[in-house]
Amino acid sequence: MANRRIAEILQSGQPDESLLVQGWVRTKRESKGFAFIEVNDGSSLANLQVVINQDLPDYEPILKKLNTGAAVEATGVLVASLGKGQQIELKAETVKVYGEADPDTYPLQKKRHSFEFLRTIGHLRSRTNSFGAVFRVRNACSTAIHQFFQQRGFLWVHTPIITASDCEGAGELFSVTSLDLKNIPRTENQAVDYSQDFFAKPTYLTVSGQLEAEVMAMAFSNVYTFGPTFRAENSNTSRHLAEFWMVEPEMAFCDLEGDMDLHEAFLNHIFKYVLETCPEDMEFFNERIDKSVLATAENIINNQFERLTYTEAIKLLEKADVKFEYPVSWGLDLQSEHERYLAEQLFKKPAIVTDYPAQIKAFYMRLNDDEKTVRAMDILAPKIGEIVGGSQREERLEVLERRVLAQGLKPEDLWWYLDLRRYGTVPHAGFGLGFERLVQFMTGMGNIRDVIPFPRTPQSAEF
Repeated sequence: MANRRIAEILQSGQPDESLLVQGWVRTKRESKGFAFIEVNDGSSLANLQVVINQDLPDYEPILKKLNTGAAVEATGVLVASLGKGQQIELKAETVKVYGEADPDTYPLQKKRHSFEFLRTIGHLRSRTNSFGAVFRVRNACSTAIHQFFQQRGFLWVHTPIITASDCEGAGELFSVTSLDLKNIPRTENQAVDYSQDFFAKPTYLTVSGQLEAEVMAMAFSNVYTFGPTFRAENSNTSRHLAEFWMVEPEMAFCDLEGDMDLHEAFLNHIFKYVLETCPEDMEFFNERIDKSVLATAENIINNQFERLTYTEAIKLLEKADVKFEYPVSWGLDLQSEHERYLAEQLFKKPAIVTDYPAQIKAFYMRLNDDEKTVRAMDILAPKIGEIVGGSQREERLEVLERRVLAQGLKPEDLWWYLDLRRYGTVPHAGFGLGFERLVQFMTGMGNIRDVIPFPRTPQSAEF
């Protein structure tokens, strides 16, 4: 007997088809002589209704076990459904309960639970409609990312999670050590003696795979990374995670214009793919979470992004008839409220801001001829703010050395990175996309902790 996923059954199942279905009970309704159970296996938002008749062997004992949350297997025949909301249902011939769920203690019942409460039961929250939809969309986004780059001949490279370099220079790093923290070895001047550590030097969890991706781009032209990154930033907000995923393409023989063009095509592809693959889930978000989700998706697909320089953005913000919490002036970084004003209120679509002041951007970004700004870009999205940071990289050795020193870094620590400019240097560019912010933007979910299965945040590493 065929074992098929519920999403497939609801889409193409035919009456008189014999099937085996496995999943978890969402609800149970009893009538005289028969019962209806709604079964979900995670493959779709919708459940399959299973009808159990009293002539089933052990009908009463089985029915007592079929509470919300119980794991069940049913075999039977599909029949046309007379009820509203479904075209077919399964008339059960056998029912097996794998695991019961006590209705007095099982925390997910047929009612709406707050996202705050659901975060406390992260091991069970994926069984709800909202989180089922989130993680199916997250999966579709991942598939679309790989599809986009693979179709364009990019090489997927696996950059290290343990690194000795701080790519962003922000110092928000998790240290990696095998030293006994109760008995840390010290040098004569009482500094930590890293020569006795596993790697014989300070090492950290990576904040970005970009620098290593540049190494690979200098051999393979177009590459991308897609993996976990870490920030020890003590920010307990709805926008920050300590562990998150990043997508980072790197392209040789590419400038900032090419970088921006690629990212527009990238977002366009992902939104199209998700709308085609998860229409039911996206409708759910539009109805239950944020009524602008579908309009936002269409906006991405059908409109070119606004492009403006940082200097132009500052002028627009200074003229804005809005009282901002943080000051606006040339030389200061844009805050989330500034970014959202530009994308949400002024342009009403994503905006790409370029050519930021050199002093607020990383050392590897290409210095413009004015010596004040760099060939950087941030893509600002409605409701999220910055979703992407990218740049044309500095390919000139002498300029890069000057920038490294100006930001207080040691050239000897980046000898290999500088070597890329000594041997066969080319103009190149790339960007970093926070994957969770993309999923948040796409689904309308208000808190970034609700678009990753197991969020890692300050003072929280549960599950």
